[in-house]
Amino acid sequence: MKTSDFAASVAALAMAGCMCSHAFNPDVNSAVSPDGKNEIRLYSSPLAYEVLRDGAVVVAKTEIGLKVDGKCVKEGGAKPVDVTVKKSGGSADFPVYKKGKVCLAAGETFVDFGDWGVRLAARNDGVAYRFETKKPGIVNCEKADLTVPKGARCWFNRTGRGSLGCEETIPEFADSSTLKTDAGKAIYLPFVYSTGVNGKTVAVVDAGLHDYPIWNFGDVEQTEGGTKLKSLFAKYPKTTERVGGWGKEAGLKKGGRWVKVKETEDFIAKADAPRAFPWRAFALADSPSKLCEADIFYALATPAAKGADFSWVKPGKVAWDWWNAFDNKGDPQGCTTETYVRFIDFAAKTGVEYVIFDEGWSAKLNIWEYSPKVDVPYLIDYANKKGVGIILWMAWAQVYGEEEKVAEHFSKLGAKGFKVDFMDRGDAEIASFLEKFAAACAKHKMLVDYHGAYRPVGLQRTYPNVLNFEGIHGLECMKWGAKEKDMCYNDVACFFLRMTAGPMDYTPGAMDNYKIGDYRGNGTNPGSVGTRCHQMALMALYEAPLQMLSDSPTKYEKNMECFSFMAKTPVVWDDTVGLGGCPESFAAAARKAKDGSWYAAAISNKDARDYELKTGFLGDGEWKAEIFRDAGDSDENPMKYIHETKTVKAGEVVKFHMAPGGGFIVHFTK
Repeated sequence: MKTSDFAASVAALAMAGCMCSHAFNPDVNSAVSPDGKNEIRLYSSPLAYEVLRDGAVVVAKTEIGLKVDGKCVKEGGAKPVDVTVKKSGGSADFPVYKKGKVCLAAGETFVDFGDWGVRLAARNDGVAYRFETKKPGIVNCEKADLTVPKGARCWFNRTGRGSLGCEETIPEFADSSTLKTDAGKAIYLPFVYSTGVNGKTVAVVDAGLHDYPIWNFGDVEQTEGGTKLKSLFAKYPKTTERVGGWGKEAGLKKGGRWVKVKETEDFIAKADAPRAFPWRAFALADSPSKLCEADIFYALATPAAKGADFSWVKPGKVAWDWWNAFDNKGDPQGCTTETYVRFIDFAAKTGVEYVIFDEGWSAKLNIWEYSPKVDVPYLIDYANKKGVGIILWMAWAQVYGEEEKVAEHFSKLGAKGFKVDFMDRGDAEIASFLEKFAAACAKHKMLVDYHGAYRPVGLQRTYPNVLNFEGIHGLECMKWGAKEKDMCYNDVACFFLRMTAGPMDYTPGAMDNYKIGDYRGNGTNPGSVGTRCHQMALMALYEAPLQMLSDSPTKYEKNMECFSFMAKTPVVWDDTVGLGGCPESFAAAARKAKDGSWYAAAISNKDARDYELKTGFLGDGEWKAEIFRDAGDSDENPMKYIHETKTVKAGEVVKFHMAPGGGFIVHFTK
């Protein structure tokens, strides 16, 4: 992408009259948040950064670096020639987000070293730094290490070093002192930790990424200053090949499922001049529960182009076919025109905005050839007449190189968007594809769900038609249902880890709910581990502007009391408030809907627990509370629940008991 964040920001600041140079310290410069709580420091010799909250070090001093055209930016000594400081304010409206309005106030410092510089940003919810260059070149490597102070508790995910970008594992946890290199594995972001005595919490994520590999950590080293995680970036692809998939697909010459990297270059990216590299960002909070309120990763991302119109973007719920095996008929028996008419009629009747045509609507992984059993043009027209939008699944190998053609063709056919799958890469080329296809879809007013992709890194702000990303160990994994998977822990931990980066395609909503250790679902009749209310709570806890309702119309029709509540739960919000928990125990949050009502929800891990919901977030007055909570015997009968209503005064405490793997959800209306 040929952009100039660096030049644009300098020009904008000059025009606004809020940029000033000052006598700088050649050894250390910093940016401080408007509330004075957060600070990021940049040391010049050696080039290093450090992060503090309330004066306490939460990221220990760590060296950084960048090598362009074979030359390290700090060769010859890193001595700044100028420093520019500014303060920004104001706010922005974000209609497709977890909040309706986001504060943009920040302190910013640009340390200019001549041909390159380092920009520091400090907000009330975190800090960040990034490199910026004024000359073009090949980016050989970037050193973006992290040093966790001693005594921290860490929560993270790992993937294979040969699979950077494939981010679908169950989270792990460890004390920083015991964290070590896992041969062949890499830690992917977000990486979250809570510091020792003061309990300050840090979430590490990249933001504002364009034409660049995602940030990972490889080797781990215990040092005197703390636990150092060494950065790891995928190399730039040199040659690639299309791969069909498994079984009969393997020999496909066209279409395919993946575009795999065969050989790599000895560099990670190409730099146009001038350009800014991704932010290395750190959300900062006083407890893990407040991470869900942070906006830093979204606020630092590149805004949509000036004058771009995304008012047509319509978030909503989706009736999904693949997880429930086409209304529990099995694949390919259920992937037919008749089955899709059934899904469309169900969506229209229940107010669900979209239906996904997942794998099977096209023949042999070739989107230009329909399955003989699925009349796609007829179904799209039928759905549109009923007020239901159709979203088409496709493997990215079928789109790669034909982004504009695909978007234009299926837009004219009447489809409303795409679910793109199997990218499973984290290099600069895949980042370019994600942005190129998002732009093509925006041009033709098509929505995008990037399934089979890594976590969000800011693209959804640049292109608000990109509503979802996967990068999570989601409910789809229960189709192959290994009993040893601790899904209740996974669900809790993902709220604090993966969701901190942005919306996620977890696909909740199972109606067959099994007690822990007794999962009996299968590919045609999958279910979930934990209680019914655990599944229902995810509708408000998890962010997904395009939220899947994973189970079948047949099962939902047998459970309309629960389904109707889930279907009406919003997918975008006016405000978000963290209410408690940590990655190893439970998660609780409240969200304000656009109509002024509130939802509060919580889920537990495999342990039962009592929880007191403090309702101060409601403001004042009396509220009607519609409640779904675990029943007294939900530990043995997870599908059992209690549905009740009561009057609650704002500030009152509402007590709940969550069964093992349990939860609750409440809708408060005036």
